[in-house]
Amino acid sequence: MNVQNDALVSIIAPCYNEEAVLHHFMNEIDPILTANSHPFELIFINDGSNDHTLEKLLELKNKYDYIRVINLSRNFGKEAAMTAGIDMAKGEALIPIDVDLQDPPHLIKEFIEKWHEGFDVVLAKRVDRSSDTKAKRKSAELFYKFHNSISHVKIPNNVGDYRLMSRKVITAIQSLPENQRFMKGVFAWVGFNTTTVEYVRDPRKAGETSFNGWKLWNFAVEGITSFSTVPLRVWLYVGFVIAFIALIFGAWIILKTLIFGVDAPGYASMTTIVLFLGGIQLMGIGILGEYIGRLYMEAKRRPVYIIDEEY
Repeated sequence: MNVQNDALVSIIAPCYNEEAVLHHFMNEIDPILTANSHPFELIFINDGSNDHTLEKLLELKNKYDYIRVINLSRNFGKEAAMTAGIDMAKGEALIPIDVDLQDPPHLIKEFIEKWHEGFDVVLAKRVDRSSDTKAKRKSAELFYKFHNSISHVKIPNNVGDYRLMSRKVITAIQSLPENQRFMKGVFAWVGFNTTTVEYVRDPRKAGETSFNGWKLWNFAVEGITSFSTVPLRVWLYVGFVIAFIALIFGAWIILKTLIFGVDAPGYASMTTIVLFLGGIQLMGIGILGEYIGRLYMEAKRRPVYIIDEEY
């Protein structure tokens, strides 16, 4: 792959209530962009922030001529905001980045070097996540292991959205029609020639993350149901096991009755069996409902995002 030195590189940065960190972000990324031989555009996507993020972004746009600001009509979520940035980007390569500076902008130079070497995707892998809480590190580890064990699409461990993607990768992503998007899975699904650079994850510079335990749980469920039907298939085997146990138990009851006669009813054991089977059925219905809900949302064909205005 022959990369022209004047090829435009697009950097997309979704923002939700990030007024406290935007100036820190620009102070770090501007020297890196201006020192590079490639022209850049930096696209901020304001994802329905309810603080002064939009005003801060417009101030930055007046100061830096390579900034574009996309204002969404409401908060659609990070995956939708990232999709908006991908759709609006004009560059021959694209780099998603968070503005909290946990993913260091200085890797952009290394990304571009790998791109010039012929790679279509350059991943940033976290080799040290000590800046994250122990609970977050452990839950992320468990999610990656579980997801990759049940899905044919393998998500690289400790790799987030921070990466470089060439134009043909972007075009492939834009061809995918689904509305409910788990972008880490989408990025992995399209494939292409990939390499990895390693880095140490830094603490957040300012402000607070909008992700909490409940949102991360829902995010994990979204990822699992987006790229695997194993949670559905497993209930077929659960049903077989329970039916087999019931058959054995029924045969034992018949044999016992023929030999010893009818016993007094066992209310406690019967209640336990009914509650157990009821719980199993409700769990199965819940998982089935999760997939039906995805089908319902996809069938509506609503847009992933709505742009209020571009500045």
